[in-house]
Amino acid sequence: MDFWIVQTLNGLSFGMLLFLLAAGLSLVFGLMRIVNLTHGSFYLLGAYIGLAVIERTGSFLLALAIAPLCVAVLGLLMYRFLLRRFQHVALAQVLLTFGVLFICADFTLWEWGGYSYVLPKPTFLAASLTFGHIVFPSYRLFVIATGVVIALVLWLVLERTTLGSMVRAGVDDEEMVRGLGINTPKLFTAVFALGAFLAALSGVIGGPFVGAYPGADFEVLLLALVVVIIGGLGSMRGAFVGSLVVGLLDTFGRAPFPELAMFTIFAPMAIILALRPHGLFGRA
Repeated sequence: MDFWIVQTLNGLSFGMLLFLLAAGLSLVFGLMRIVNLTHGSFYLLGAYIGLAVIERTGSFLLALAIAPLCVAVLGLLMYRFLLRRFQHVALAQVLLTFGVLFICADFTLWEWGGYSYVLPKPTFLAASLTFGHIVFPSYRLFVIATGVVIALVLWLVLERTTLGSMVRAGVDDEEMVRGLGINTPKLFTAVFALGAFLAALSGVIGGPFVGAYPGADFEVLLLALVVVIIGGLGSMRGAFVGSLVVGLLDTFGRAPFPELAMFTIFAPMAIILALRPHGLFGRA
Protein backbone atom coordinates (compact mmCIF):
# COMPACT_ATOMS: atom_id res chain seq x y z
CA MET A 1 0.00 0.00 0.00
CA ASP A 2 2.80 2.41 0.89
CA PHE A 3 4.37 1.77 -2.52
CA TRP A 4 1.22 2.85 -4.37
CA ILE A 5 0.82 5.97 -2.24
CA VAL A 6 4.41 7.00 -2.99
CA GLN A 7 3.92 6.29 -6.70
CA THR A 8 0.73 8.37 -6.71
CA LEU A 9 2.56 11.29 -5.13
CA ASN A 10 5.37 10.89 -7.66
CA GLY A 11 2.81 10.92 -10.46
CA LEU A 12 1.13 14.03 -9.07
CA SER A 13 4.45 15.88 -8.79
CA PHE A 14 5.42 14.96 -12.34
CA GLY A 15 1.93 15.86 -13.53
CA MET A 16 2.14 19.32 -11.95
CA LEU A 17 5.50 19.86 -13.61
CA LEU A 18 3.94 18.90 -16.94
CA PHE A 19 1.09 21.32 -16.28
CA LEU A 20 3.50 24.23 -15.92
CA LEU A 21 5.04 23.21 -19.21
CA ALA A 22 1.83 22.47 -21.11
CA ALA A 23 -0.34 25.37 -19.89
CA GLY A 24 1.50 27.95 -21.98
CA LEU A 25 1.69 25.62 -24.97
CA SER A 26 -2.05 25.03 -24.80
CA LEU A 27 -2.76 28.75 -24.76
CA VAL A 28 -0.39 29.44 -27.65
CA PHE A 29 -1.98 26.66 -29.71
CA GLY A 30 -5.53 27.51 -28.76
CA LEU A 31 -5.37 31.30 -28.95
CA MET A 32 -2.75 32.07 -31.56
CA ARG A 33 -2.88 28.90 -33.67
CA ILE A 34 0.91 28.79 -33.58
CA VAL A 35 2.65 25.42 -33.64
CA ASN A 36 5.56 26.30 -31.34
CA LEU A 37 8.05 23.44 -31.37
CA THR A 38 10.54 25.65 -29.51
CA HIS A 39 8.58 25.20 -26.30
CA GLY A 40 10.86 22.38 -25.16
CA SER A 41 13.87 24.63 -25.74
CA PHE A 42 12.34 27.23 -23.42
CA TYR A 43 12.17 24.52 -20.74
CA LEU A 44 15.81 23.54 -21.20
CA LEU A 45 17.04 27.14 -21.35
CA GLY A 46 15.16 27.88 -18.14
CA ALA A 47 16.86 24.94 -16.42
CA TYR A 48 20.33 25.92 -17.63
CA ILE A 49 19.93 29.61 -16.84
CA GLY A 50 18.54 28.69 -13.43
CA LEU A 51 21.60 26.51 -12.85
CA ALA A 52 23.90 29.40 -13.80
CA VAL A 53 22.08 31.76 -11.41
CA ILE A 54 22.30 29.25 -8.55
CA GLU A 55 26.01 28.69 -9.16
CA ARG A 56 26.70 32.43 -9.03
CA THR A 57 24.33 33.51 -6.27
CA GLY A 58 23.50 30.33 -4.35
CA SER A 59 19.83 31.32 -4.38
CA PHE A 60 17.21 28.98 -5.80
CA LEU A 61 14.48 31.60 -5.33
CA LEU A 62 16.49 34.09 -7.38
CA ALA A 63 16.80 31.49 -10.12
CA LEU A 64 13.01 31.07 -10.05
CA ALA A 65 12.67 34.79 -10.79
CA ILE A 66 15.51 35.48 -13.23
CA ALA A 67 15.49 32.43 -15.51
CA PRO A 68 11.77 32.58 -16.50
CA LEU A 69 11.99 36.34 -17.10
CA CYS A 70 15.02 35.93 -19.37
CA VAL A 71 13.30 33.21 -21.39
CA ALA A 72 10.06 35.24 -21.52
CA VAL A 73 12.00 38.12 -23.10
CA LEU A 74 13.49 35.67 -25.60
CA GLY A 75 10.02 34.37 -26.41
CA LEU A 76 8.70 37.92 -26.83
CA LEU A 77 11.50 38.78 -29.27
CA MET A 78 11.02 35.52 -31.14
CA TYR A 79 7.33 36.17 -31.65
CA ARG A 80 7.75 39.87 -32.43
CA PHE A 81 10.45 39.51 -35.08
CA LEU A 82 9.91 35.98 -36.43
CA LEU A 83 6.59 34.32 -35.78
CA ARG A 84 4.33 37.32 -36.27
CA ARG A 85 5.12 37.20 -39.99
CA PHE A 86 3.63 33.71 -40.24
CA GLN A 87 0.52 34.09 -38.08
CA HIS A 88 -1.67 31.83 -40.21
CA VAL A 89 0.92 29.75 -42.06
CA ALA A 90 1.21 26.50 -40.13
CA LEU A 91 3.94 24.91 -42.25
CA ALA A 92 6.17 27.98 -41.96
CA GLN A 93 5.60 28.01 -38.18
CA VAL A 94 6.65 24.36 -37.89
CA LEU A 95 9.79 24.84 -39.98
CA LEU A 96 10.76 28.09 -38.24
CA THR A 97 10.26 26.88 -34.66
CA PHE A 98 11.90 23.54 -35.49
CA GLY A 99 14.92 25.46 -36.78
CA VAL A 100 15.06 27.63 -33.65
CA LEU A 101 14.84 24.45 -31.56
CA PHE A 102 18.01 23.12 -33.20
CA ILE A 103 19.75 26.48 -32.77
CA CYS A 104 18.90 26.49 -29.05
CA ALA A 105 20.02 22.85 -28.74
CA ASP A 106 23.39 23.63 -30.31
CA PHE A 107 23.79 26.75 -28.18
CA THR A 108 23.13 24.90 -24.93
CA LEU A 109 25.47 22.10 -26.03
CA TRP A 110 28.19 24.67 -26.78
CA GLU A 111 27.69 26.62 -23.55
CA TRP A 112 27.03 23.81 -21.04
CA GLY A 113 28.49 20.80 -22.81
CA GLY A 114 26.98 17.34 -23.18
CA TYR A 115 26.75 16.69 -19.46
CA SER A 116 23.70 16.05 -17.34
CA TYR A 117 23.09 18.53 -14.54
CA VAL A 118 20.85 18.33 -11.52
CA LEU A 119 19.93 21.68 -10.03
CA PRO A 120 20.58 21.86 -6.28
CA LYS A 121 17.46 21.95 -4.15
CA PRO A 122 16.90 24.88 -1.80
CA THR A 123 18.09 24.06 1.71
CA PHE A 124 14.67 24.36 3.32
CA LEU A 125 13.28 21.75 0.90
CA ALA A 126 16.21 19.32 0.90
CA ALA A 127 14.83 17.04 3.62
CA SER A 128 12.09 14.42 3.44
CA LEU A 129 8.82 14.24 5.32
CA THR A 130 7.65 11.13 7.13
CA PHE A 131 3.99 10.04 7.26
CA GLY A 132 3.80 6.79 9.19
CA HIS A 133 5.87 4.35 7.16
CA ILE A 134 5.98 6.67 4.14
CA VAL A 135 9.03 8.85 3.51
CA PHE A 136 8.60 11.39 0.71
CA PRO A 137 10.83 14.27 -0.47
CA SER A 138 9.50 17.64 0.63
CA TYR A 139 10.65 19.17 -2.66
CA ARG A 140 8.20 17.05 -4.65
CA LEU A 141 5.40 18.21 -2.35
CA PHE A 142 6.55 21.75 -3.11
CA VAL A 143 6.21 21.00 -6.84
CA ILE A 144 2.67 19.71 -6.32
CA ALA A 145 1.70 22.78 -4.29
CA THR A 146 3.29 25.14 -6.84
CA GLY A 147 1.43 23.52 -9.71
CA VAL A 148 -1.90 23.75 -7.92
CA VAL A 149 -1.34 27.41 -6.97
CA ILE A 150 -0.37 28.41 -10.51
CA ALA A 151 -3.34 26.49 -11.90
CA LEU A 152 -5.65 28.46 -9.59
CA VAL A 153 -4.00 31.75 -10.54
CA LEU A 154 -4.33 31.02 -14.26
CA TRP A 155 -7.94 29.98 -13.78
CA LEU A 156 -8.74 33.19 -11.88
CA VAL A 157 -7.00 35.34 -14.51
CA LEU A 158 -8.74 33.63 -17.42
CA GLU A 159 -12.18 33.39 -15.83
CA ARG A 160 -12.43 36.46 -13.56
CA THR A 161 -10.50 39.29 -15.22
CA THR A 162 -10.90 41.50 -18.27
CA LEU A 163 -7.65 40.17 -19.68
CA GLY A 164 -8.94 36.65 -19.32
CA SER A 165 -12.13 37.62 -21.12
CA MET A 166 -10.10 38.97 -24.02
CA VAL A 167 -8.00 35.79 -24.16
CA ARG A 168 -11.06 33.55 -24.12
CA ALA A 169 -12.75 35.71 -26.73
CA GLY A 170 -9.63 35.47 -28.87
CA VAL A 171 -9.80 31.68 -28.63
CA ASP A 172 -13.41 31.70 -29.79
CA ASP A 173 -13.34 34.41 -32.48
CA GLU A 174 -10.19 36.41 -33.19
CA GLU A 175 -11.82 38.53 -35.91
CA MET A 176 -14.62 39.64 -33.61
CA VAL A 177 -12.08 40.64 -30.95
CA ARG A 178 -10.27 42.80 -33.49
CA GLY A 179 -13.57 44.34 -34.50
CA LEU A 180 -14.14 45.41 -30.88
CA GLY A 181 -10.93 47.43 -30.97
CA ILE A 182 -8.72 45.09 -28.91
CA ASN A 183 -5.05 45.15 -29.89
CA THR A 184 -4.65 41.47 -30.70
CA PRO A 185 -0.93 41.68 -31.67
CA LYS A 186 -0.08 42.89 -28.16
CA LEU A 187 -2.41 40.31 -26.65
CA PHE A 188 -0.78 37.52 -28.66
CA THR A 189 2.70 38.74 -27.75
CA ALA A 190 1.82 38.73 -24.06
CA VAL A 191 0.36 35.22 -24.28
CA PHE A 192 3.41 33.90 -26.13
CA ALA A 193 5.74 35.47 -23.55
CA LEU A 194 3.63 33.95 -20.76
CA GLY A 195 3.95 30.55 -22.39
CA ALA A 196 7.74 30.92 -22.54
CA PHE A 197 7.76 32.10 -18.92
CA LEU A 198 5.84 29.03 -17.72
CA ALA A 199 8.05 26.67 -19.74
CA ALA A 200 11.21 28.17 -18.22
CA LEU A 201 9.64 28.09 -14.76
CA SER A 202 8.97 24.39 -15.19
CA GLY A 203 12.61 23.97 -16.24
CA VAL A 204 13.88 25.53 -13.02
CA ILE A 205 11.40 23.67 -10.83
CA GLY A 206 11.95 20.37 -12.62
CA GLY A 207 15.74 20.70 -12.63
CA PRO A 208 16.30 19.22 -9.14
CA PHE A 209 14.56 15.92 -9.94
CA VAL A 210 14.32 15.68 -13.74
CA GLY A 211 17.62 17.40 -14.50
CA ALA A 212 18.95 19.32 -17.49
CA TYR A 213 20.72 17.48 -20.30
CA PRO A 214 20.96 17.48 -24.11
CA GLY A 215 17.79 16.02 -25.56
CA ALA A 216 15.55 17.02 -22.65
CA ASP A 217 13.95 19.66 -24.90
CA PHE A 218 12.68 16.97 -27.31
CA GLU A 219 11.47 14.72 -24.49
CA VAL A 220 9.47 17.36 -22.62
CA LEU A 221 8.09 18.77 -25.88
CA LEU A 222 6.72 15.34 -26.76
CA LEU A 223 5.07 14.99 -23.34
CA ALA A 224 3.66 18.53 -23.51
CA LEU A 225 2.13 17.80 -26.91
CA VAL A 226 0.52 14.65 -25.53
CA VAL A 227 -0.94 16.67 -22.63
CA VAL A 228 -2.33 19.33 -24.97
CA ILE A 229 -3.81 16.74 -27.33
CA ILE A 230 -5.48 14.82 -24.49
CA GLY A 231 -6.79 17.93 -22.71
CA GLY A 232 -7.84 19.95 -25.76
CA LEU A 233 -6.47 23.11 -27.34
CA GLY A 234 -6.82 26.35 -25.40
CA SER A 235 -8.31 24.76 -22.27
CA MET A 236 -6.62 25.29 -18.91
CA ARG A 237 -8.88 22.66 -17.38
CA GLY A 238 -7.86 20.30 -20.16
CA ALA A 239 -4.16 21.05 -19.61
CA PHE A 240 -4.56 20.39 -15.87
CA VAL A 241 -6.44 17.11 -16.27
CA GLY A 242 -4.25 16.00 -19.17
CA SER A 243 -1.10 16.66 -17.11
CA LEU A 244 -2.42 14.54 -14.26
CA VAL A 245 -3.35 11.75 -16.67
CA VAL A 246 0.07 11.73 -18.35
CA GLY A 247 1.97 12.13 -15.07
CA LEU A 248 0.18 9.24 -13.38
CA LEU A 249 0.30 6.99 -16.45
CA ASP A 250 4.01 7.62 -16.91
CA THR A 251 4.79 6.95 -13.25
CA PHE A 252 2.68 3.82 -12.89
CA GLY A 253 3.73 2.57 -16.33
CA ARG A 254 7.45 2.79 -15.60
CA ALA A 255 7.19 1.05 -12.24
CA PRO A 256 5.93 -2.42 -13.25
CA PHE A 257 6.60 -2.25 -17.04
CA PRO A 258 9.58 0.05 -17.78
CA GLU A 259 9.90 -1.36 -21.29
CA LEU A 260 6.29 -0.30 -22.05
CA ALA A 261 6.57 3.21 -20.59
CA MET A 262 5.78 5.04 -23.84
CA PHE A 263 2.99 2.61 -24.70
CA THR A 264 1.18 3.39 -21.44
CA ILE A 265 1.06 7.07 -22.49
CA PHE A 266 0.30 6.88 -26.20
CA ALA A 267 -2.22 4.04 -26.10
CA PRO A 268 -4.65 5.95 -23.81
CA MET A 269 -4.07 9.08 -25.93
CA ALA A 270 -5.12 7.17 -29.05
CA ILE A 271 -8.22 5.85 -27.27
CA ILE A 272 -9.20 9.33 -26.06
CA LEU A 273 -8.74 10.81 -29.54
CA ALA A 274 -10.82 8.02 -31.06
CA LEU A 275 -13.68 8.86 -28.69
CA ARG A 276 -13.16 12.65 -28.52
CA PRO A 277 -11.13 13.94 -31.49
CA HIS A 278 -10.80 17.42 -29.94
CA GLY A 279 -9.57 16.17 -26.57
CA LEU A 280 -11.33 15.86 -23.24
CA PHE A 281 -12.23 19.55 -22.96
CA GLY A 282 -11.48 20.87 -26.46
CA ARG A 283 -14.01 22.28 -28.87
CA ALA A 284 -14.25 22.03 -32.62
